[in-house]
Amino acid sequence: METIQGVPGTQPLSPQPMRRSGLWPWLIRLPLLGITAGMLLVFLAILYVAMHQLQYDGLIYPGISAYGVNLSGMNKQQAMAALAARYTYGENAVFTFRDGDRSWQMSARDLGVTFDPEQTVNEALRVGRGDGLFANLAAQIDAFANGYAIQPKVIFDQSKAAGFLQKIAAEIDKPVRDATVSLNAGKVATTPSQVGRELDVAATLGLLRPVVLNMSTGAEIKLIVRETAPAIRDAEAAAEKLRAAVSTPIQIYIEAATKTDPGPWQVSPDFIAGMISIVRVDDGNGTAHYEVSANTDPLKTFLQNLSAQLTVEPVNARFLFNEDSKQLEVISDSVDGRSLDVEATLKALQGAIFNRDRRRVALVFHQEIPKVNSKSTAAELGITEQIVQATTFFYGSTPERRTNIQVAASRFHGLVIAPGEEFSFNKYLGDVSPETGYETGLVIYGNQTIKGVGGGVCQVSSTVFQAAFFAGFPIKERYAHGYRVGYYESGSAIAYGQKYNSGVGLDATVYAPIIDLKFVNDTPYYLLMTSTFRPTEQSLTIKFYSTSTGRVVTKEGPTLSKVVPHGPAKYQESADLKPGQQRQIDYAVDGVDVHVYRTITQNGQTIASREDFYSHYLPWSAIFQVAPGFAPTNTN
Repeated sequence: METIQGVPGTQPLSPQPMRRSGLWPWLIRLPLLGITAGMLLVFLAILYVAMHQLQYDGLIYPGISAYGVNLSGMNKQQAMAALAARYTYGENAVFTFRDGDRSWQMSARDLGVTFDPEQTVNEALRVGRGDGLFANLAAQIDAFANGYAIQPKVIFDQSKAAGFLQKIAAEIDKPVRDATVSLNAGKVATTPSQVGRELDVAATLGLLRPVVLNMSTGAEIKLIVRETAPAIRDAEAAAEKLRAAVSTPIQIYIEAATKTDPGPWQVSPDFIAGMISIVRVDDGNGTAHYEVSANTDPLKTFLQNLSAQLTVEPVNARFLFNEDSKQLEVISDSVDGRSLDVEATLKALQGAIFNRDRRRVALVFHQEIPKVNSKSTAAELGITEQIVQATTFFYGSTPERRTNIQVAASRFHGLVIAPGEEFSFNKYLGDVSPETGYETGLVIYGNQTIKGVGGGVCQVSSTVFQAAFFAGFPIKERYAHGYRVGYYESGSAIAYGQKYNSGVGLDATVYAPIIDLKFVNDTPYYLLMTSTFRPTEQSLTIKFYSTSTGRVVTKEGPTLSKVVPHGPAKYQESADLKPGQQRQIDYAVDGVDVHVYRTITQNGQTIASREDFYSHYLPWSAIFQVAPGFAPTNTN
C-alpha cells in the first residue's frame, strides 16, 4: 500500500471491488439498437427510391407540366399526344401588321410558327435524370413539391414571315421622286414630288421574333418603314416663273417715237421659250432646287442689229450771220442725237422676261447733245466776222448741172464747224441720187466724161477748197480732176481783206466714199459756212465766218510743166440729137503738171512754208455729140 507523501491527514488508498447495477446491460444495448434502426431506415429509403425510379422508368416525374398540361406519369407518346391536342397557337394567334391607317393580318402558322411536341417532351423527360443520383433526387423532389413547367419548343421559320412581309412591301414601297418642271411647245408642265418609302423587312422580323417565341397572341406589329425625302419637294416656284415668261409677248418700243421711227417690235412667247433653260442646282444639304434663266444673247444680237437704224447723229443748228447786228440767225434748229444703249436695254428686257406685269420695254438711248444748239450766240461760238469768201463761175453749164450745184451747195449753207473738227465734204454732202434732188448729167469719172447723177457737185467742192485754201486752214485731203476744167479756174477769193485769183491747180474733185475733201478748223473759234447760188450771175460763193487769227496766205504759182498737147476732137452718137445737130460736151485742153504753193504766216510768224499743191492733168480732146450715123470719119 502506497501513501501520498506530503498531504497531512490522508490515508493510503486501497482498491475496492466494482458493484454491478441493473441499467448497465441497456446502456450497452441502446447504441446497437439505434444503429440497427438507422440502417433499417436507410434501407427502406433506398428501397423506396429504387422502387420510385423503377415506377417512373420511361415516365415523366410528378409535378412536371408543359403548355398548361400536367405531364406527370406520362410516357413520351402519351405526353406528345396530350401536348399536340392542347396546341392551338398556330391557328389562334393572329398578328396585325400596321402602317398608318393600313393593316394586314396573318396567323402564327402562316408566318412559319410551329410547335415541336417531341422536343418539349424530351425536355420534360430529362428533368430528374442524367445529373447524378442526388442531383436527380433533388430535382425530382423539387418538381414534386413546387412544380416544374417546361417551356414549349416553338419553331419560327422566318423565311415564311419574310415572304409575307415582301408582299406587304410591294404595296408600301415607293421610289423617291423629285418634283419636276418642263417647258415644251410653250406649255409648262409639272409633276409632284414623292417621298420614297421602303419596308425594312429585317428590322420588322426583329420585332416579330420575340413576340412569336413568347407565344404572345393578338399582338400588333408596327411595320418599320424607311422614308427618304425628295431633294426637290416642290417645283411650283420655277413653274410660275416659266408661266410668266411665256404668258404674253414682250413689246419693245421707242418712247416718244416720231413718225419716222421704226417699231414697235414684239418678242413672241415662242422666241422667249427658246432662250430659257432649266437647271437643277444642289443646295449642299441634301436638297436641291430648279433655277430658271434666260440666255439673252439672241436679244442682244437683235438689239445690236437694230442699233444702226436707230442711231441719230446729233445735228448742229444752222445759222446765218447778220452783217449789221453781228448776231446769228437760226435757219434750222439743232437736233439731239441718240444711240441705242444695248446693255441697258438688254437689262430692262431681262427684268421683263419673268414678270407678268411688265410686258412693254422702252428702248434705252444715250442722248447726244449737239455741240451747237439753237440757242448758241455769236459771242459764245466766237463767230464775229467774215474771214473769207470764194467765188467760182459755171458759165455754159447745162440746166442739170446748175440744179446739182444748187442742191449740193444747200447742204453746206449755215454749217457750223467746231474748233479742232476735221471737215469732210462727203459727210455733209450726203447721198447723191435722184431721190435727194440730183439730176442726171455729165460727170468726170477717171479719165473720161460719162453720164451720171450729180454732175456739178465738184463746182461746190472746188469752191469750198479755195475758201479753205485762202483762209489758211490745214488741207488734209484733196484730189485734182483728171483733166483741167475751166469752171474752176476763173474764180476769185477775198481772205482777211486780201484779194486772190484762183487760176489753174485749185480745183478739188469728190466721189463718195473714196475721194473726199477734208480740212481742219485749227482755230479756237467755231467756223460758220454759208453758200450763195446766183443763177443769173452763174456763180457760187462760199463764205466762212469766224474770228480772225491774224493769218495771211501767200500764193505762189501756178507753175506749169510737162505740157502734153490735146488730141483731135471726138464724136459720140446720141439718140437725143437729130441729123445735122451737134452738141459740144467737153473742151480741148492740154495735159500739164501744175504746182501751186501756199505759205501761211500768223502775227508775223510763218506757220506753213511753201505747201505744195500738186495737180496732174491729162490731155483732153474736145468731144461733140451728133445724131446716130453722123459721126465724122476723119477728124484731122
